[in-house]
Amino acid sequence: MLSSTSSVGQFVPPGPIPPPPKDPLPESLGDRVKTKLLGEPLNTEDLAHERLGKPTALAVFASDNLSSVAYGTEEILRHLVQYVGIAAFTLVTPITVVLLVVLAFLILSYRQTIKAYPTAGGAYIVTRDNFGLLPAQVAGVSLLTDYVLTVAVSVAAGTPALVSAFPGLGSFAVPISVAFVAIIAFGNLRGVKESGRVFAVPTYFFIVTMIALLVIGLGRLVFGHLPVEALNRPGLMPLGKAGNGWLQGATLFVVLRAFASGGAAVTGVEAISNGVPAFRVPEWKNARTTLVIMGSTLGAMFFGLSLLAAKMHVAPYEKGTPTVISQIAKIVFGGGAVGNVAYYCLQAGTMLILVLAANTSFADFPRLASFHAGDNFMPRQLTKRGHRLVFSNGILSLAAASIFLIVITQAKVDRLIPLYAIGVFTSFTLSQAGMAKHHLTQREPGWRRGLFINATGAFLSLVVDVVIAITKFKPAGAILGAWVIVVLVPVMVALLVRLNRQYEAETEELEEDARDAAEAPILRRHVVLVLVNNLDRSAARAMQYARSLTPDDLRAVHVAYDEHHAEHLAADWRRLGLSRFPLELVDCPDRRITRSVLEVVAEASADGNTEVTVLIPRLEHRRAWHKLLHDRTSDAIARTVSRLPHANVTFVPYHLTGRGRQ
Repeated sequence: MLSSTSSVGQFVPPGPIPPPPKDPLPESLGDRVKTKLLGEPLNTEDLAHERLGKPTALAVFASDNLSSVAYGTEEILRHLVQYVGIAAFTLVTPITVVLLVVLAFLILSYRQTIKAYPTAGGAYIVTRDNFGLLPAQVAGVSLLTDYVLTVAVSVAAGTPALVSAFPGLGSFAVPISVAFVAIIAFGNLRGVKESGRVFAVPTYFFIVTMIALLVIGLGRLVFGHLPVEALNRPGLMPLGKAGNGWLQGATLFVVLRAFASGGAAVTGVEAISNGVPAFRVPEWKNARTTLVIMGSTLGAMFFGLSLLAAKMHVAPYEKGTPTVISQIAKIVFGGGAVGNVAYYCLQAGTMLILVLAANTSFADFPRLASFHAGDNFMPRQLTKRGHRLVFSNGILSLAAASIFLIVITQAKVDRLIPLYAIGVFTSFTLSQAGMAKHHLTQREPGWRRGLFINATGAFLSLVVDVVIAITKFKPAGAILGAWVIVVLVPVMVALLVRLNRQYEAETEELEEDARDAAEAPILRRHVVLVLVNNLDRSAARAMQYARSLTPDDLRAVHVAYDEHHAEHLAADWRRLGLSRFPLELVDCPDRRITRSVLEVVAEASADGNTEVTVLIPRLEHRRAWHKLLHDRTSDAIARTVSRLPHANVTFVPYHLTGRGRQ
């Protein structure tokens, strides 16, 4: 029988330990795959060379804003024609003009923001500096949720543009949308400059084709050659009847709901203010110039398209395809070879800009998430730059969230639009209100003009936000509505606050008496215990390392939960002549291995003057599934033992090479 503890011998390694590999720093499989897919890793000092000039920055940051012209007019008409019929074409242009007034003030407001916060003037930073951390979480979370929705809405809107040209693809809308998100995420993982180059051509291609459409269409309108569409075609949304009055018989609620839906067309303004550090020097000047170019381009295209739709009486279809912009292009360009080529070019450009609108979110979401994480309100992994100097974890998180939304809504724009815009206008309101306070506090030169612009911007944003919240809170016939965001934002803010408290508690505990702990006197004795289950190479490596620590007391410990195995190990120990390395056998009849090790360590450190180091041999497997063949008792031992004062646990890895069987 085994006693509760017994000792056998001293250690000499049972055979030579394999030499280190010829290449001491081999690349992992993951690193090799990333290099192959994404390119060579960039050094941190290369970050300055990843800055963007104005033309490329416009493609990266403005695609969301510019793309909304493709569905802004259609969303206004979709909410009007079913109530006022043909009168919708009288109302669509005035509603567009009001939205453009909002857009103008937002552009002017964010010019002020970029100048005041040239390092990054997004809603999160502005709100944090002027109202504190908690309101900043509301602004940030609102914007983060909107970025996720931007990806889902843009991709879901881009797919119908493809289906409008090729109707046979209609049943593949969801996989096509998911594939688009994956492609954009991959492009962004390759780096900011790489994604800018990839996405610049489609953005400018869309702008050129839209200019061609508007020039030809408005030209035909001026010369009286623009046809008017019939409204009795099958598949169109059912037409209501126009009434009297300045709203053509529509109720104020209907007009406001149409206004709220069209409000999605002026989102994306904040993207440039969030991405100021990505511009070339001088960052703030280049960012402001790009912002004005973006706003002016959007305003001209949005107004021109709404005007053509009003004059041509182009109504939306119930199923969403062909889209309003597709119908306008078909009529304006006409038939024939040239007309068909122009039509398909516009459809291709529309599809690409809508899909690439998601790129704005991929440029800004990771950066905004890194600000939250830097303030301990989101997981700290989001602050880390990856292989190509981008916030890879943020990119992957955004891709996963947007794909989830696309799948559960089946890539239907009308199911996503009710969720859209309320988040971004909430952040607009807080950001511009923060800027108004900034002007009042700092009173820099020109502060009165800035105060007027930002206060007006905040007021208009608040009005639009309230309109969206009321009119889209629970759309008729829809499961999802603005109520989802109204509920989600405070819930997420509460979760982030809880996460922040956890991080702050950890920091406080780790900083408490840190200097005293580091300078505390070394304990008089040092005991090293090597846990041994079998007499093999992994145990030999651990014992060799233990000897290098030159402790006062060094011994191997085996928990004898199996008496026969323990006797066999002790016999091998004596047979191999390991008399100079004591082996302690600890009786464990109840098979509670962790408890037995804890008792040994507690006994060794009981005098209060002993530091105990427990070395645990660990096998590192070549294949992930190999881990399933072994238990993880060592993890439980480490967790339990490390709770004792002056008890430390170190894993000594042994990498299996797979050479055991030839």
